[in-house]
Amino acid sequence: MNYAKAEFMASFGLSSQLPESDRVEFVLSGRSNVGKSSLINKLCNRKSLARVSSTPGKTATINFYQLDTCYLVDLPGYGYAKVSGAERQRWDDLINSYFETPRHRGLLLQLLDSRHAPSADDMQMLEYLQYHGIAFVVVLTKGDKLKKSQQQQVVEEFRQICSPYGCVDVLLTSAEKGQGIDQVKELLDKTLEETQSGL
Repeated sequence: MNYAKAEFMASFGLSSQLPESDRVEFVLSGRSNVGKSSLINKLCNRKSLARVSSTPGKTATINFYQLDTCYLVDLPGYGYAKVSGAERQRWDDLINSYFETPRHRGLLLQLLDSRHAPSADDMQMLEYLQYHGIAFVVVLTKGDKLKKSQQQQVVEEFRQICSPYGCVDVLLTSAEKGQGIDQVKELLDKTLEETQSGL
């Protein structure tokens, strides 16, 4: 895939607006402020393809980015407390309708902060993915904040926590330092090849 040619396509705030699924979609899921936008920017080697905000809960829409023959799909961050009940309900409806309609999903990247154990919201998301039979890998963010000596142990701990929910692999990344980014690209490229040959 030519990540450098990625383009922002559109944001969708309502399930009725979601476009038809005409190509493989790689989905990014994670709590607010876990680093989804930073990961997209690093993957595509662009500073501001995805808007990065220090304010949690900024991505309240499903954002589509076009890459060659696939899309990166950035889901709204979950678990941000300062959101009205109505707004949270809209987010839930949006995410549910995305997963419950037939789409060409390749793989879901579930982002978790490498410095902290999964939150209750993270665990709920893992249960959701398991319930819907959605294939996913865990991408641990902010890996540069860990000591080198901690890194492998942290990956193993997350693997033990997430494997029972159907997690395929655990990758440690840092959007800041570029750590693990090539691994994520390799995984997406391989999955795209396999998925397209099966379409």
